[in-house]
Parts: sequence; structure tokens; C-alpha cells
Amino acid sequence: MQIKSHIRTIPHYPKQGVMFRDITTLLKDPVGLRTAVDELVKRYTDVKIDKIVGIEARGFIFGAQLAYALGKGFVPIRKKGKLPAETISHNYALEYGTDCIEIHTDAIGNGEEVLLVDDLIATGGTAEAACQLIEKVAGRVVECCFIIDLPDIGGRARLENLGQKVFALCEFEGD
Repeated sequence: MQIKSHIRTIPHYPKQGVMFRDITTLLKDPVGLRTAVDELVKRYTDVKIDKIVGIEARGFIFGAQLAYALGKGFVPIRKKGKLPAETISHNYALEYGTDCIEIHTDAIGNGEEVLLVDDLIATGGTAEAACQLIEKVAGRVVECCFIIDLPDIGGRARLENLGQKVFALCEFEGD
């Protein structure tokens, strides 16, 4: 089964010229969802991972299921002000401004091996910020994992240039 065939494209959303890749069609399909999670489980079953970290919000969907299937803990990275205990934060640049994400200071132990999970990699800014947060709490990113890669936008190359390994189940180029 092709994961890509279960992802809907919505032209000109949220603005003119953008081809939005909508995973809700993958999520609502029980076979599609199971296949996506099973493919990730297969990839990471024999990899040394201590924790799965998911980026808000869609990274939670896949990250939590993967953590459950692999018998690992799950750690959320959230937008500023959403986590209740002591956090550290990281500001990063967006196309028009800045954003901030946070992680609990006690979420990852010193030297723990971490898999970072999100639904999509585009520019790579949020994933880069998440990797920096993980490193600030003394974790080590084993790989950055996505359902969708948009290679023309450059996020994969950005992360790889920083020494990160990147994996995606499918990619959408130039359309």
C-alpha cells in the first residue's frame, strides 16, 4: 500500500500557491494509518532508542503510537506556555516572524537516544529547533522521522547539513 496515495492535496491553502498536504485522509483510513505506523515500527525496531519525541501537534499522533509499539516513553515538544512543569524553550525564525517551542527540563535523561517525529518536513525550522532543545536537555537525536518530506523546500537538506539523519515515508516534489 502506498502511503502517498492516502494523503490529500489541497491547492492554495492556507494561501495562494501553496499545495497543502493533508494527512487527515491518512489518519481516517484504518489500513492507511496502520500501514504508516507499522512501517515506522519496522524501521526502528532494532534501533537503540530510549525516547520518542513528537512535535506539536501531528507529531503526537504518530510519535505516541510509535512509542507504544516500541515500548518506549513519549515526550511532547509544545508551543510556549503549554507544558505545566519546568521547561526550557527555543525561539526560531519563521517566514514572517518567530515562534517558540518548549520541552520539560526532566523529559530526557543525560545521553538518552531520541527519535524525533513529526508529520511533515518543509523548511526544517521547527525540526531544527526541536533538535536543539533535545540537545539542551542532554539527549542525542538518532534520527528525524516524518511521514511526508517536501524536498524542494529544503528542510531535509537543512537538517542533514547539521549532521542529522532524516527519514520520511513519502515525498511530494514540485507539485
